[in-house]
Amino acid sequence: MNRIIPIAAPYIFNLAVLLLICTRWITEFWLSRLNRRHVLANADGVPPAFHGIMDAPTYQKSVAYTLAKGKFTEMEDGYHAAVLIIFLFSGVLPWAFQLFSHGLGQSAWAMAAFLFAVGFALSLPDLPFDWHAQFRLEEKFGFNTTTPKIWWMDRVKGLLLASALGYPLLVLILKMVSWAGAWWWFLAWTALLGFQFLMLVLAPVLILPLFNKFTPLPESSLRERLLELAKRTRFRAQNIQLMDGSKRSRHSNAFFTGFGRFRKIVLFDTLVQQLTEPELEAVLAHEIGHYQKKHIPKMLAFSAAGSLAGFYLISVLTRQEWFYRAFGFAPGNVAPALLLFGLLAGTVTFWFSPLIHWWSRRYEYQADAFAAQVMREAQSLIGALRKLNEKNLGNLTPHPLYSGFYYSHPTLPEREQALAENPI
Repeated sequence: MNRIIPIAAPYIFNLAVLLLICTRWITEFWLSRLNRRHVLANADGVPPAFHGIMDAPTYQKSVAYTLAKGKFTEMEDGYHAAVLIIFLFSGVLPWAFQLFSHGLGQSAWAMAAFLFAVGFALSLPDLPFDWHAQFRLEEKFGFNTTTPKIWWMDRVKGLLLASALGYPLLVLILKMVSWAGAWWWFLAWTALLGFQFLMLVLAPVLILPLFNKFTPLPESSLRERLLELAKRTRFRAQNIQLMDGSKRSRHSNAFFTGFGRFRKIVLFDTLVQQLTEPELEAVLAHEIGHYQKKHIPKMLAFSAAGSLAGFYLISVLTRQEWFYRAFGFAPGNVAPALLLFGLLAGTVTFWFSPLIHWWSRRYEYQADAFAAQVMREAQSLIGALRKLNEKNLGNLTPHPLYSGFYYSHPTLPEREQALAENPI
């Protein structure tokens, strides 16, 4: 009996993984159709709660955009599930591992090349979907402003950056297996954490400018208003910059990035074109609210804890022969375990999405309340949110289950209601 269990373990695990992938895809498809029916049930006219937020033609366009994105996502989800199943169960991954091992050996440099090559190969099936999303779906609804040249250059730059930054990090993590023995997973986690914090500092200065142009916000009443807001909320920022987001899309956003004296406030040029000065101030106050409520370090700490748990779990799996055998690998090398964990992690964490998004939405409510308090009124923020939903054709009537799984932000009606229930 004891011999039967180890022999059967790879097959049992194989079946469990296959069922989990299929269950996730079925759930995603069901949620999409549930949301589709809910949107169509409210598509006859602008619901009374949204009168004054969207006119009838814009509302119908937002419904069409939501339905088109939903249909596209259904195809994409099914395709991704099929590609994952093929990569996991066809034997192509063990074959590639043997190819690299025989040709380059099993050094950290060779195994990092194997992981990098597999990651690149897995990204290729996404290209047709990314292209269609940008040049068909977004183009149809008037959002796309990029060109094929910029689109391809973005991907080339991304690949070069991954090679320059990601490959050495993989080598370092793999070398720690021989350096640290049983505690390699903890040192690997510290290396990843250090790399992430380094990127938080360097990305605004060295990486983001490779993709977008950043220019100081010109001297104006808007600049004075935003600097006064930063001073009033004790938010130190190096400067306020405009980003040429319109080079790729008509969607809009605002964010701050960097730490300490490297921190800067960034506004999309599209956002400045769409909102009034009080509305822009309210949007920035919301972003500062995330900072003052310490949402960013809390989420970084949560992410770090998740990474630590992930590395520890990988270290446990590397000691399980059945885990390797289930996918055709010979036990002993950490690289296949890292690869398999990376491929399977999303299938598991998907089921935690409602909890993670509940936490994120809670932070959004807090940032909204902070903005209203700083502005001493909520109407500017409400006006900004309404315009952003209108300009971005946001879905005003998602099904609650769908938004629970996919929405990191509350819906517009939920945010307005929360602001109304918490008067200044």
